[in-house]
Amino acid sequence: MTHKDIVIVGGGPAGLAAAIAAREQGVQDILILERDARLGGILNQCIHNGFGLHTFKEELTGPEYAERFEKKVYDAGIPYKLNTIVVNITKDRELTYINEEEGAVTIQAGAIILAMGCRERPRGALGLPGFRPAGVYTAGTAQRLMNIEGYMVGKEVVILGSGDIGLIMARRMTLEGAKVKVVAELMPYSGGLKRNIVQCLDDYGIPLKLSHTVTKIHGKERVTGITISEVGPDRRPIPGTEEYYSCDTLLLSCGLIPETELMKTAGITLNPVTSGPDVEDSLVTSVPGVFACGNVLHVHDLVDFVSEEAARAGKNAAAFLGNPEARSHSTKTMLKGINGVRYTVPEMLDIENMDPEVVVRFRVGDVYRNKSISVYYDDRKIRTIRKRVMAPGEMEQVMLTRDSFQGIGPVKEIRIAVEDPA
Repeated sequence: MTHKDIVIVGGGPAGLAAAIAAREQGVQDILILERDARLGGILNQCIHNGFGLHTFKEELTGPEYAERFEKKVYDAGIPYKLNTIVVNITKDRELTYINEEEGAVTIQAGAIILAMGCRERPRGALGLPGFRPAGVYTAGTAQRLMNIEGYMVGKEVVILGSGDIGLIMARRMTLEGAKVKVVAELMPYSGGLKRNIVQCLDDYGIPLKLSHTVTKIHGKERVTGITISEVGPDRRPIPGTEEYYSCDTLLLSCGLIPETELMKTAGITLNPVTSGPDVEDSLVTSVPGVFACGNVLHVHDLVDFVSEEAARAGKNAAAFLGNPEARSHSTKTMLKGINGVRYTVPEMLDIENMDPEVVVRFRVGDVYRNKSISVYYDDRKIRTIRKRVMAPGEMEQVMLTRDSFQGIGPVKEIRIAVEDPA
């Protein structure tokens, strides 16, 4: 068994940013483990622009954004292993990985940062009726096949789900000469960013049908058509609303799920709403010394926020190495989303040891117009923020400051709520 101060699982945008932040804190013994053949993660297949506006104050493509962080890792001399799969993590921070050159290797880590990202919800989890013909892809798989492998996946396309990857692929396939017939969305609102609805659907005349779902996939060898139906408030298809679209391809963009299998082996507590781990404001999980960041923690809408969050994980992992007991005996204050706020990240705040400012990110459960976000310390309303529009596809955030807790006594619970403006 070998020893490393910090092991980072995942070499995507979160893992790279965490490694750089830890090195800037003076940690030299860092190792990045990446299962793919190169660093950069999902950004390597995201050849559209729109990345980096917050981080670099300019618009970049996904590979360009990844390259900037990769260069920082190379320049800092941070070691990494590619084509390497982590198969087990224990609550004692023992980590086992396998690759072709070394076989199985176990490392005792001083701290672990989990940055494995997320995966797409597959067809098997959606319960779609019909045979299993060729031509049914998740949107991310189609994106990789087109942008990295160079394969055109279809010519006539129906997309189920309005997540950001599906919206972006509607535009991508249109630009490559395909005809995107329709985007159907089960919910009465889109799951993607407003800018992607405008730039990827509206600008190309692609219809978006809300409160619709696929009720039949036609074809045995290859998809020949799709039937979609309107759904009621109970999300069940309404008889008589069927519409048939001839097509050879169905893309699924029905949500992303954090990659949490390794967390289960380590006994890390998971959040039933985000499907990622519960974390404190330091981004440490329920297992001391194991931190999480990026889309494995909760699914983000902008990679800039992933990098910002991951830098905080890297910084706090470095601090843990210097003083593992610093936060172990302090009282934790719970954060809770209510009245339309689905969850908060972090879920716990260590007021005694918190940074001067802590960003709390969350998503709402419906589309809200002309509402307010209110922050309560127990029953005391501390802050109200007016919001013109809030939607599930757009992440929201509030800033909690250490100074705001001065002089008010112990706080047992912090609540964040959607309310009517005063």
